[in-house]
Amino acid sequence: MRLSDRMKESNIEIMIVEDSPTQAAQLKHTLVSHDYKVAVARNGEEAWQMLQNQSPTIILSDVLMPGINGYELCEKIKKHDTLRKIPVLLLTQLSGPRDILRGLECGADHFITKPYNEDYLLSHIQYILVNRDLRRNAIADLGIEIFFAGHKHFLTSDRIQILDLLFSTYEAVIQRNQELEKKNRELEQSLETIRALRGLIPICSHCKKIRNDEGYWQKLEEYLHENSEAEFTHGLCPDCEKAIYSKYFDKEEKVKKP
Repeated sequence: MRLSDRMKESNIEIMIVEDSPTQAAQLKHTLVSHDYKVAVARNGEEAWQMLQNQSPTIILSDVLMPGINGYELCEKIKKHDTLRKIPVLLLTQLSGPRDILRGLECGADHFITKPYNEDYLLSHIQYILVNRDLRRNAIADLGIEIFFAGHKHFLTSDRIQILDLLFSTYEAVIQRNQELEKKNRELEQSLETIRALRGLIPICSHCKKIRNDEGYWQKLEEYLHENSEAEFTHGLCPDCEKAIYSKYFDKEEKVKKP
């Protein structure tokens, strides 16, 4: 049976906790279009109130919110007897080790970095759904205190949760690096274009054709179109109008004379 079929049969509900109405609506549209049931909370306080009466399959929570932020909400969920097993995905601008440690401290299951790719987000949700039943009986709690950047951190996440969070963080870093590499390639192409339009360019003094890097002569507009983003429209300058249509200009001048 396909994963998508199992999802439809399992009556999956995802809670979105997002204080930005635009981002919440966009995320809801993505999830609903893939047959998920969706509940939306506008902030951490509203999410906590909703969780007293419902138990979603997965929680997607923004980190930066007024009042109860995403870390604090996740910590409350993981300390609750009946809610603690709900996977929490934090939507964040991941910036460094402190973010990871804060996620581990509050018991988060995954990081999703903003801005996120739709397929990337959906793959994380599928990963959790596939593994939740396998891990239901594999809980091994531990507590460990570590010292980092002048602060003590006490981590109570289970081993599997720590591995999930670290793997999702590593995957997020890889994705960000791929995006940076793509931007760098685009920048290099732009620089090549700029370099192509600098320096001495051989141009025919009679027909105005340009000799390209391969030694072929091209029309001026063709060369600029291939080496820049310029587009052309054609017309006539006043001097050419007068040269081509001189007889009409002569008639106009005669009419103007008294």
